[in-house]
Amino acid sequence: MIRSELIQKIFEENQDRSSENQLTMRDAEKIVNTIFDEITDAMARGDRVELRGFGAFSVKQRDARVGRNPRTGDSVEVEEKHVPFFKTGKLLRDRLNGK
Repeated sequence: MIRSELIQKIFEENQDRSSENQLTMRDAEKIVNTIFDEITDAMARGDRVELRGFGAFSVKQRDARVGRNPRTGDSVEVEEKHVPFFKTGKLLRDRLNGK
């Protein structure tokens, strides 16, 4: 699923018969963008983001190391960096495994 499919799904799931409670496509897009922006901002600050039942996003630090250029075999210094990490929640793991 891609972002636009998620927006479309949220839009379709929130269509009521009464016109005053309908969610517009623009509203659905704002919701999805806000969620992703908040997760990204929290991780950029080094915070952990936990969505119960789904999983947790965190940032791990990789130390500096000496790597190898695969073409030439030369040694290359790789700087320390931060990488995103996702750990699935129990409910998601169970659903994926048919439990």
